[in-house]
Amino acid sequence: MNLRERKKQRTRDALLRAALELFATRGYEETTVDDIAAAVDVSQRTFFRYFAGKEETAFYVTRLAETQVVEAVRARPPGEAPLEALRRALLESWDTINETIEEIVPVDLHMRVYRVIESTPALLAAHLRRATELEEELARIIAEREGLDVDADPRPRIIVALFGGVIRVTERLWSAGNDLSLEGMRQLTATYLDQVGPALAGNWRTGQSP
Repeated sequence: MNLRERKKQRTRDALLRAALELFATRGYEETTVDDIAAAVDVSQRTFFRYFAGKEETAFYVTRLAETQVVEAVRARPPGEAPLEALRRALLESWDTINETIEEIVPVDLHMRVYRVIESTPALLAAHLRRATELEEELARIIAEREGLDVDADPRPRIIVALFGGVIRVTERLWSAGNDLSLEGMRQLTATYLDQVGPALAGNWRTGQSP
């Protein structure tokens, strides 16, 4: 990377960190693009050289993490069952995701903004829209792994929808809890993913015969 590219990266990272700090302390709706640019002492025009708008800054780090999970799913051994491949890809890429975040912004800042996303209707809607797109991408990867036609066989989309539903539950519980750390989210996610099998196959009525 040459000097010019390093300078551009520093400006981008500074804008991103300023945006996230403002979202976490002031709120997303209360922060403008001008506020973000002013915090880095650059013009609005400079901001738009790097980001399409403030929504992109809110999701920038999250999108990087999602990309890593997608690639981790692609790399799973072909013999793994689809749900296990999704589970292992997510949990085993956690450390790499952590490192990716730290290269750009402090992890605790990212997690604070994650909570802002959960509590801001416009951001939550965008997050859920992207989650739907991500599920479709993962379903197509799973279908390819299994040698299936994703449009003819419903199973890849069903298993990814199940996986996505578990992730959504853990996001809601995590954002409403007291432990806002990345490790806290990881542990909660692992716990709920581990319960998928028993939840589907088990007898829920304790002490009663099937």
